[in-house]
Amino acid sequence: MKAGVLALPGDFREHAKVFATLGATPVEVRTPEQLAEVDCLAIPGGESTTLWRLADAFALLDPIRKLIAGGMPAFGSCAGMIMLADRLLDGASGQQTFGGIDMTVRRNAFGRQVDSFERQVTLDAGPREPFPAVFIRAPWVEQAGPGVAVLGTDGGRIIAVRQCALLATAFHPELTPDRRVHELFVSIVKGTS
Repeated sequence: MKAGVLALPGDFREHAKVFATLGATPVEVRTPEQLAEVDCLAIPGGESTTLWRLADAFALLDPIRKLIAGGMPAFGSCAGMIMLADRLLDGASGQQTFGGIDMTVRRNAFGRQVDSFERQVTLDAGPREPFPAVFIRAPWVEQAGPGVAVLGTDGGRIIAVRQCALLATAFHPELTPDRRVHELFVSIVKGTS
């Protein structure tokens, strides 16, 4: 399995390392040609307006939208969650997303950089043991459509969702030693979950 990782700014190297430990071949994606070679795409954390602008500048915005709409599995963490949202609150003027998940996401919902934190959360993804979630300027889901499965909440706020082959978290599972979220995504790509 070739696991693409959108390698614009953000923690793409961390996602690539996790995929390698799970037996996938990580591919850093910066061009439409590299995108065409992968079986799935991880959209890392970082800054969502920068991801949007660079995806547009690198001619990746529309190709990623088309692949996601066509059923390509994608996983977004933090800013990646924002990029997979169909609707966005508190976005920059004119900000666009890849879309795909019928949800409304609020940018920086948990606060600014200085408000970042780590907390144990419970996810409906594998064993019910607490997951060490790292929140950095994190978004949350304000509203999820009827076809969206909520996989995790924190204080009543939606922080993890799945819709068909699309998975998104408000936190950064790639920054922890816990591989459950990535394992779930790999199983989605392989069609076993």
